[in-house]
Amino acid sequence: MQFTIISGSHRQASQSSKVARFVQATLLKNKLCEKAEILDLANNPLPLWDQGVWDGDEKWKKLLTPIQTQCQNSDAFVIVTPEWHGQVPAGLKNLFLLLSKNEVGHKPAMIVAVSSADGGAYPVAELRMSSYKNNRICYIPDHVIVRNVEKVLNDNAADNNASADEYFRGRILWTLGVLKEYAVAMKQVRASGNVISKAYGNGM
Repeated sequence: MQFTIISGSHRQASQSSKVARFVQATLLKNKLCEKAEILDLANNPLPLWDQGVWDGDEKWKKLLTPIQTQCQNSDAFVIVTPEWHGQVPAGLKNLFLLLSKNEVGHKPAMIVAVSSADGGAYPVAELRMSSYKNNRICYIPDHVIVRNVEKVLNDNAADNNASADEYFRGRILWTLGVLKEYAVAMKQVRASGNVISKAYGNGM
């Protein structure tokens, strides 16, 4: 089983990247999957969506083919998103415009929101509301909001708030276990053939 962790921050050395690395290590250490790869949007390497994506433009083929292949080979996703001005970063929303049901359709995803303070709820609501319609990614009911992120999940224990760090490590592990069970179950859904329709290719 293969998971992809998407780190949605454009920043280098971001807290989202730190959390993504923790998720990757937790998946592998606890043998929740055989392979866990990080797709990091630091520096926002993907240009904004344009019509060339649909027209088979060579520029887009070169940029998207490695990402499409990685997502096609994945059974589940963890979406790590910071909260910027109460929103999901533009690069992450752009990625969802570029991905289709061929890559992420009817595959489970877990949202992990990141906040430097006590926020983080708005990105969860935004992703659940507006990032799944046509690509058919399936968010599981449980999510995690890592608040005061600078004080948790650090490699150096002295940099952590001990009680908060213990809580988030346990909560993330448990939710990843839930995600794995959805990944197993959703394989059967995709294999049924009943989730693909030429007549109803897009969501309502």
